[in-house]
Amino acid sequence: MKRERDKDFYLYFVSLSLSVFVVKLLFMSLLDFYFGRLAAAFVRGKRAELSDHLSSTPLDELAATDLEEIIKIGLSSGLRLHKFKRTMGLTRVQRVLGVLKGLDPDELLDIGSGRGAFLWPLLDSFPQLKVTSIDQQERRVADIRAVSEGGIDNLDSQKMSATDLDFGDGSFDVITMLEVLEHIPEAQKALSEAVRAAKRFVLLSVPSKEDGNPEHIHLLDQKSLTRMLETAGALRIRFEYVLNHLIAIAKVAEK
Repeated sequence: MKRERDKDFYLYFVSLSLSVFVVKLLFMSLLDFYFGRLAAAFVRGKRAELSDHLSSTPLDELAATDLEEIIKIGLSSGLRLHKFKRTMGLTRVQRVLGVLKGLDPDELLDIGSGRGAFLWPLLDSFPQLKVTSIDQQERRVADIRAVSEGGIDNLDSQKMSATDLDFGDGSFDVITMLEVLEHIPEAQKALSEAVRAAKRFVLLSVPSKEDGNPEHIHLLDQKSLTRMLETAGALRIRFEYVLNHLIAIAKVAEK
């Protein structure tokens, strides 16, 4: 008898939870699902067919309904906007954003931005921060550049190798490279370049355990990263662990 009551209570609880979830969905807008300004900028940068008002008005002067309309047009025209979904948040990304809030950078270089798993939450959290993004894949650079051309004026995108940064010493207050180092054959050279080009800090994350990804050619731990960062010239290093990942926060010499 007790088992039947427990089962009935469980089914009632699940049904109630689903009902609450469905009600929330009904009242959510596209801006609850997407980084609205960034997704809208991407659509504008990709030259979707928009009215003069939607295409030429500065993003910050557009109403929420305008941003939603731009996103709808982008989706209907076949643009892939999933990379701008807020639901793609990762624990390591949120932790690095928390560290950055404490550092309060005035300019940042993001190495290996890829699809923007870190870049879009970064720009959403720091809408005024001047950010330079680099990647080796032309299509990734083109997508990020579309966001810049669509109205995110504080974003610059360049095609560049992490092992040969075309920037002077101490060019950026903070440099980030999340989920990048494990992909690079010359990992020490890439790290040395990041430390050279940073004025204050280098922040990076790497997997802390084997994950079966054939593109991951290094498994770096705290000991190996400490050695590499010290070789590169870092002054102080601290580490944090989040789900299956290791985060390093390295203070570099003032340039």
